[in-house]
Amino acid sequence: MKQKLQWFVVGAVVVLISGLLGAGLAFTPDLFLVAEGTSAPNFKAARLATGDTVTLDEFEGKTILLNVWATWCGPCVAEMPALQRLHEALGDQGLTIVAVSVDDAVDRAGVLEWVTERNLTFTHLHDRSGKIERDYQTTGLPETFLIDSNGVIIRKVIGAAAWDEPTQTAPIRRLLGLSDERRANDAELGQAVDGAEIEIPDDDAT
Repeated sequence: MKQKLQWFVVGAVVVLISGLLGAGLAFTPDLFLVAEGTSAPNFKAARLATGDTVTLDEFEGKTILLNVWATWCGPCVAEMPALQRLHEALGDQGLTIVAVSVDDAVDRAGVLEWVTERNLTFTHLHDRSGKIERDYQTTGLPETFLIDSNGVIIRKVIGAAAWDEPTQTAPIRRLLGLSDERRANDAELGQAVDGAEIEIPDDDAT
């Protein structure tokens, strides 16, 4: 009799836990894996110059390279020049680079000063709350997402990358529909950085 009671209690606990988990999933519609082939979550961040709120929806119909970073992150800092060169090479061809800083110890004005000093001219935003990290389920910094014009994540890159090298620009050019002739012209990017590597400070690694 006592053994039956124990099994009854165990069964009741299992049912209760299953019910709670099911209810949690039912009331969490945004719970899904952010990965290649899924829709990019919307986000809100502040424009550095004005403080105006910007969302992903404002870039609808554009090919986006979304970079999540911070000024204190060594690998993030190391890849910024390559992102700038990529912007200069493909910005006029339809690529929109959006870098969202998640600095919490540095305010929007501080991030703006940092970006201005380095002559970075692509779009920079600030999410001091870091909510974009949770929304995009990032595991560290930097983390970059290539999003097509339909809002679908095509590539997810964890860590710093040489964004102006052919291995990185190839999938971007395909999304932009660039011809072989343009690809040949863009090959100068790879030649300019041929053999170069991103130097990542050991003390700033994430």
